[in-house]
Amino acid sequence: MIRGACPAQRADVRELFAMIYMLHEMQLAASAPLRAWAKTNHKLFSNPLSPWSYLPGSNRIAAGSELLARFVKRYEKPEWGIESAVVDGNEVPLRIETVATRPFCHLLHFKRYLRRKDPPVLLVAPMSGHHATLLRDTVRALIRDHDVFVTDWIDARQVPLSQGPFHLDTYIEYVMDFIRIVGPEVHVAAVCQPTVPSLAAVSLMAANGETVQARSLILFGGPIDTRRSPTAPNLYAKSHSLRWFESNVIDRVPLRYPGYLRRVYPGFLQHSGFVAMNPDRHLQAHLDFYQHLVRGDGESAEAHRRFYDEYNAVMDMPAEYYLETIERVFQKHELPLGVMKYRGQVVEPATIRETALLTIEGELDDISGPGQTQAAHDLCAGIPIDKKQDFVVPGVGHYGIFSGRRWREQIYPCVRDFIRVNT
Repeated sequence: MIRGACPAQRADVRELFAMIYMLHEMQLAASAPLRAWAKTNHKLFSNPLSPWSYLPGSNRIAAGSELLARFVKRYEKPEWGIESAVVDGNEVPLRIETVATRPFCHLLHFKRYLRRKDPPVLLVAPMSGHHATLLRDTVRALIRDHDVFVTDWIDARQVPLSQGPFHLDTYIEYVMDFIRIVGPEVHVAAVCQPTVPSLAAVSLMAANGETVQARSLILFGGPIDTRRSPTAPNLYAKSHSLRWFESNVIDRVPLRYPGYLRRVYPGFLQHSGFVAMNPDRHLQAHLDFYQHLVRGDGESAEAHRRFYDEYNAVMDMPAEYYLETIERVFQKHELPLGVMKYRGQVVEPATIRETALLTIEGELDDISGPGQTQAAHDLCAGIPIDKKQDFVVPGVGHYGIFSGRRWREQIYPCVRDFIRVNT
């Protein structure tokens, strides 16, 4: 808002922000000819069958053209790209099946063709701007020793308005439903934002004495209590009113999508926020990509493409869910203060007794600071001490706790052994 502006001026500003999605779509449409030109230019100066590729400096023109094409590209949801699993040194084929469908989510099963029965794991992916495929590295490791199910959230702009709203309580409801579907042997692993609704779901099922309860709950770098080691995103959420968020970052889906008129937090705004947290790092990454292309370092260039194809593919979040998360998790701290309710029922983590608890945090996490996930141990006072474990990974940031070399070599073995002990 403009400080000191009159009501009419403030209304004009709100109207401008309400057009931001439309302006974004117009920008993408307007850049289509530039994108086509850049792609054509890249092929002309890189294809060995083209005489232009043998001109002096052609490698630099081709590299610059590809970089430009990627800047103006519309990034769609990536494929999982997982067709097999390496089990005991042998490659085993698998198939991705949809075992349950909800208006805002598909429950996927990475079905391996094995005779042996491994512990089932429900991997709760975040609904925080990126697609569930961001957890591809997490899934690749888990499927070696586990029967893996993943929540594949649907882009809110693809959900017709007739399907109704999606609240934080809806998220909790989905997690409880999926736990029941996977069955009584299930281990629940939640990455980042869903640590709160996942802990709430397991707590409610324990309090209600349900026959199906998770064998273990594994929480990766999530905002259980953001009063501990607050990060820049935490402070940003705390320093702005809910009205500010509603007026400045919520918009309606444009006409071209099935979710036309649904109120959402657009994914491109979330993406801008992610980039703004580390602009120098992203700028350097793109400069390095250009140099890799010029030098013909195809392996490094391909690694850049894979990462940014995933990182730049974003999805919209339902407005009611986004605003409730800001208010109830980051501003009011309902869960750690013991006042969170699900459809009128108080969420009491202390009622959990049969589920083991593992928390994993990165020492350098700049999204969920150290101690925020660890707070779950204090809340889950009913879990015996020998069924609790905390792992703070030295020298690792947010994404490193579920992706990359440290995840595969240090963190995953800890997760695997914890699940085995509590199966």
